[in-house]
Amino acid sequence: MRFWDSSAILPLCVRESATEGLMRIAKTDEDIVVWWASPVECVSAVARRRREGVLSSEAEAQTLEILAALFRECSEILPSEPVRQRAQRLLRTHPLRAADALQLAAALVWAHESPAGLEFVCLDQNLREAASREGFKVLP
Repeated sequence: MRFWDSSAILPLCVRESATEGLMRIAKTDEDIVVWWASPVECVSAVARRRREGVLSSEAEAQTLEILAALFRECSEILPSEPVRQRAQRLLRTHPLRAADALQLAAALVWAHESPAGLEFVCLDQNLREAASREGFKVLP
């Protein structure tokens, strides 16, 4: 069981340079845990790729179907006061944007504030550094 940031989820659905490595990690993960807003972040990234001409409309539709299927199988950390409080602390401690602070806060709630030995899958460099400083083992 690992916590997955949306930056690491999208390459499971759209071919990118990180796809192969992340697929290997996903195949060994019995339960992908995500933040409640991760589906929104992923749809945003897919729509941006279509607007930029990186994805065709057909590829966008296929990717959204794959994402929906993947998220149906994930465990989800829901919005709560503990997530909000941790995110606010993280914003004062690390150079994160609000969405990234919420991702990491959700991971800390999932970890019951004891992230030692737990894995956080992420491609965003600032979020990787913050997760590591908070005690997670960061993959890949």
